[in-house]
Amino acid sequence: MENAIALREWAVAVKALEAGRQIIVLRKGGISEETKEFRLESHEFYLFPSFEHQRPHLVKPEASALIGETQAEAESASGQARITSYAEVVEDIEVTDSETLKRLEDLHIWTEDYAEERLKWKKTKPLHVLVLRVFKFDEAQEIPMLESYGGCKSWLTIEDVSSASMTPVLNDNDFEKMVADVKRRIAG
Repeated sequence: MENAIALREWAVAVKALEAGRQIIVLRKGGISEETKEFRLESHEFYLFPSFEHQRPHLVKPEASALIGETQAEAESASGQARITSYAEVVEDIEVTDSETLKRLEDLHIWTEDYAEERLKWKKTKPLHVLVLRVFKFDEAQEIPMLESYGGCKSWLTIEDVSSASMTPVLNDNDFEKMVADVKRRIAG
């Protein structure tokens, strides 16, 4: 067992990443970030599901049903965090305008209004679009849920995780097509 870095992301977004529904996350940084902005602390990390801020009205209708599912999982976890995936950053793209963000609209689960709200929060800081290659563990890892894992922050050092057998969520060809689509949309 070892300590490792994890990106704290809405559980519903982790599910969408694990299903191959999306390969991007939109990051601006948490309220508790020391630097008050998002910084990529590692190009490889575990995905740590968070339940605090996700709400059905902030995600598209097809994803809102997953919020109830993820909340039920959290309630049944009884003091445990369930780690089911790992990610590698392929690109960290900074977005500063609404037009570019709008072109990405059908590539993620968040509503247009919520994505725009993320862009406008901390106006002087860019929105980071992280393009992720996601790997799902063959078996989930259950780790103790520590108090330090809470709060509004992007990065966590998690304890008691181990290297595990995992499989890419998307095959190479499908993943490359999705990456090309993201880049094409960013370029306009």
